[in-house]
Amino acid sequence: MVNAPVIVGLKHRLIAEAQRLGFASVGFTSAADDPQRSQRLHAWIEAGHHGSMEWMADRADVRQGPHSMWPEAQSVIALGMSYAPEIDPLALEEHPDKARISVYAQGRDYHDTVKKALKALARWLVAEAKKEGLEEPQLKVFVDTAPVMEKPLGEASGIGWQGKHSNLVSREHGSWLFLGAIYTTVPFEPDAPHRDQCGSCTACHDACPTDAFPQPYVVDARRCISYLTIEHKGPIPSEFRKAMGNRIYGCDDCLAVCPWNKFADSAARHKAFVPRDELIEPRLSDFLDLDDAAFRALFSGSPIKRIGRDRFVRNCLIAAGNSGDTGLLGQVEALQSDADPAVAEAADWAKAELTAAL
Repeated sequence: MVNAPVIVGLKHRLIAEAQRLGFASVGFTSAADDPQRSQRLHAWIEAGHHGSMEWMADRADVRQGPHSMWPEAQSVIALGMSYAPEIDPLALEEHPDKARISVYAQGRDYHDTVKKALKALARWLVAEAKKEGLEEPQLKVFVDTAPVMEKPLGEASGIGWQGKHSNLVSREHGSWLFLGAIYTTVPFEPDAPHRDQCGSCTACHDACPTDAFPQPYVVDARRCISYLTIEHKGPIPSEFRKAMGNRIYGCDDCLAVCPWNKFADSAARHKAFVPRDELIEPRLSDFLDLDDAAFRALFSGSPIKRIGRDRFVRNCLIAAGNSGDTGLLGQVEALQSDADPAVAEAADWAKAELTAAL
């Protein structure tokens, strides 16, 4: 039989250990699949809202819930690590000569930091269970690289709720949490799910520059600047280029305007996510000359590295075309003969836009 008092005590100590390891939020939920979450996932994919992210569709049956991936799991430990910014993410909106990089990508790659802490917490749990004479628990840790729906699990575990922009919102940490999960065979008592606190607010939808929300709580990735600058390969569709402005990697607009962010304290931010100085207010001219080697060196240890030089420079060229800065024409023209067709095409577009500004 399961020793309930021991499990309760283990849960409380695990929360303390998670906080020591840098997690700002911890919650527990059942590993059972939720038919409603599954239905919403399949409807989203059937509508084509996942765009070219075929990995979402390919493993949808596994992604729909913990038991679908691992039937032996009994509990999910949902965890959040803060990256709350000190500076307004919208501060560069009126500075078209600067490049806007999403807050989450200005520091170290969260995959490495969060996964390292998850593994440390998993090792702690195994050791503590052994001390208590419990059967050795089985565990699996996840951070954004496996078919796991971290946001719905975060809501089910009580660490926040999925806002109308579809991201998790925390009463304490606003919209700025990196999420991870531990699936385990330990039967922890679930926490209460978090209640939706969006009310009648539509700030996130109103702020979206590309109208990427067909309805509340649903995002059409094909219209989202984060998707277009990070996941999308090839040329950026013409209809979204002007709306991209000076955003070259991701977009924070729908998150930044959320009223709950007034409670988010940057003091809770994990030290790994302190922005690199050169990525807070970079000039577009600093990026347009990057070759592959220079790109890899500059973004070593950064999540930006994963999109590669070509996609990154493509994004910078769109921003250059929107900048009105004719001083960039020389760098833009040099890229018209780039080996990558999407880069060359973006350079042609940027030159035409800048020439029109003369």
